[in-house]
Amino acid sequence: MISECQSFARLHEIFHPSDFTEASETAFAHALKIALASGANLTLFHASSGGNVDWHEFPGVRRTLEQWKLLPPGSPRIAVAELGVRVSKIVSPGSGPVATVREYLQDRGADLIVLATHAHEGRMRWLRGSVAEPIARDSHRMTLFIPHGVEGFVSGADGSVRLRNVLIPAASEPWAQTAVTAATRLAAALGVSQVEFHLMHVGDEGDLPALVLPENSAWGWNKFCRRGPVIDTILHAAEAYHADLVVMTTDGHHGFLDALRGNTTERVLHRLRCPLLAVPSDAAS
Repeated sequence: MISECQSFARLHEIFHPSDFTEASETAFAHALKIALASGANLTLFHASSGGNVDWHEFPGVRRTLEQWKLLPPGSPRIAVAELGVRVSKIVSPGSGPVATVREYLQDRGADLIVLATHAHEGRMRWLRGSVAEPIARDSHRMTLFIPHGVEGFVSGADGSVRLRNVLIPAASEPWAQTAVTAATRLAAALGVSQVEFHLMHVGDEGDLPALVLPENSAWGWNKFCRRGPVIDTILHAAEAYHADLVVMTTDGHHGFLDALRGNTTERVLHRLRCPLLAVPSDAAS
């Protein structure tokens, strides 16, 4: 039976922490588009360690929706809610972004977290002492990572979606069915057709796990096996198939970045040239 825990149709809360950079603007476009598609609430969050924050630094929701031709110019604030999404903007003071974001998530929770990862001196800045690592490890929720410098599958200019090739690394442990379910439901929620899902197992063909593949006449399934180092093989396949998104089931007991620690984490997220959706295997329904 396919798990119901990660249904995009049942998303209630999407959480997007922003540091007001260009990379966060790209992540914001993805968070807003998915919130619109799923009818979820969207929380835009900034952790401030001191000083005043200008509310105008937050991404402009109405401005973006007007740019996407979903609202007429000069629309009132209530017009956003009439599209089926409620947006909250929160500035939270604290001793640092890690503790502040962790406290918020423990108190309020989220069904999907959308994060920009930033390159800084060849390292992933948010992964090395800021936000992404504790969020992904502690939240046990789906996390969509948008790597630095990557446009992603949602256009910030007009809100259009380009999701033609999705790579799903398939393993028995953690079971890839959760990733398959999340990937197909995301495509369905965004109203995307003509998607090719590339289901790849790194190892022997006989070890490819049995999976239930949802039926859709516009979807294609390309199942194949590759040999080699797991992370390098995933990266090579993402490039070869021009992946717009990689979806991976992660070990929910330890969290995404516990399963891919240190150099391995940096090799996946720093070298990947498309978004990555991490789906914990034990996420609660």
